[in-house]
Amino acid sequence: MNLVILIGLQGSGKSTFARTRLAETHVHVSRDLIGHRKNTGKRQQELIEAALRAGKSVVVDNTNPTAADRQPLIALARTHGARVVGCYFESNLQECLARNRAREGTGRVPDVALHATIKKLERPSLREGFDELSHVRIVEGGFEVTPWVEEGEAGEAP
Repeated sequence: MNLVILIGLQGSGKSTFARTRLAETHVHVSRDLIGHRKNTGKRQQELIEAALRAGKSVVVDNTNPTAADRQPLIALARTHGARVVGCYFESNLQECLARNRAREGTGRVPDVALHATIKKLERPSLREGFDELSHVRIVEGGFEVTPWVEEGEAGEAP
């Protein structure tokens, strides 16, 4: 049983990744699906907890930009004995803005939301409590998923 935490800008491919790679094996939890009512964080936690209690793997499809945002999710996974997997989506602001502008309806967010997210976006680290981390890039035909390289490790690209 896994709790997969997706991390990245709006428009970086997180929801498409969840839909194409994890939909058959994971319960999809997203604040976007909960709606914009009070206590979306609490409702998200309840949905995650219910799935984990039932022995189901979960994918959390939000921006999850900071270690502080991710910590309660990691703690919740640990409480239920789930492995914690993080997927960091490479975030090129201009490409994400273009993909976001192509969205319609409630799927599109104001450009300012992407600018706000990129200002606080922190690279995750295994030290946060992840059992596994991956780097995800959008490539022609889908996604490229590569093993995580911690900052400062030999061979890391700048």
